[in-house]
Amino acid sequence: MTGPCRYRVDCAYDGSDFSGWQVQPRRVTIQGEFERVLRELTQETIRVEASGRTDAGVHARGQVAHFECASRAMTPKQLMRALNALLPEAIRVLKVRAVSPEFHARFSATGKEYRYFIHNAPVLLPDIRRYRVWVREPLDVQAMQIAARHLEGEHDFAAFAANPNRELEGTRRHVQLLTVRKQGSEIMIQAKGNGFLYKMVRSLAGFLIRVGRGEVDPDTAAAILKSGVRTARVPTAPPHGLFLWRVYY
Repeated sequence: MTGPCRYRVDCAYDGSDFSGWQVQPRRVTIQGEFERVLRELTQETIRVEASGRTDAGVHARGQVAHFECASRAMTPKQLMRALNALLPEAIRVLKVRAVSPEFHARFSATGKEYRYFIHNAPVLLPDIRRYRVWVREPLDVQAMQIAARHLEGEHDFAAFAANPNRELEGTRRHVQLLTVRKQGSEIMIQAKGNGFLYKMVRSLAGFLIRVGRGEVDPDTAAAILKSGVRTARVPTAPPHGLFLWRVYY
């Protein structure tokens, strides 16, 4: 076989101590760590492309990336072991496989699932403080569920984008599923769609938390969507409650 081989990498990470996915000068990032380790392993300068860029403090259970490598010295299983041996413990490679040159982690994706976790109790346990957003007062989960149903379907989500002007592909998205579930003191917001705008899931979570606190009526969700204007009714929830859970192909 000739030419470089393209690999798909499924990975998970604790984003607490990283400045997000994307390489940035003088910052430690997930992409930067992958590219540093691959350079050490292959002596090549390799660009690693992800399904999407997660922000600083955001975690992943099912991020997908790809890269091309000229060297074929290692099998995918050996490459996975080598990556996990050299990457920080906060980043783990779950699977490596050779894929066709047409596969692209971002452009081949058909959908994504995110989950946002809230600890709704008087006290936040120290061991989950990096992975749960703490809301002390009881949240009205039923009101949050009503609001979430208004936000399902295909809509213009400009009012839920942190910067709608940067969206070159427009601001219409199809949210196939937006649910709010509570078990004990944990509330989980699950969002599944064909794609999400910049900080859109955190904006949805921020709005639903405001609804749960009784600060915003759940039925205003439809009017906010229709307005297309970002206001204080839609705050951006903190990053550490958010997980990129799965990417669909």
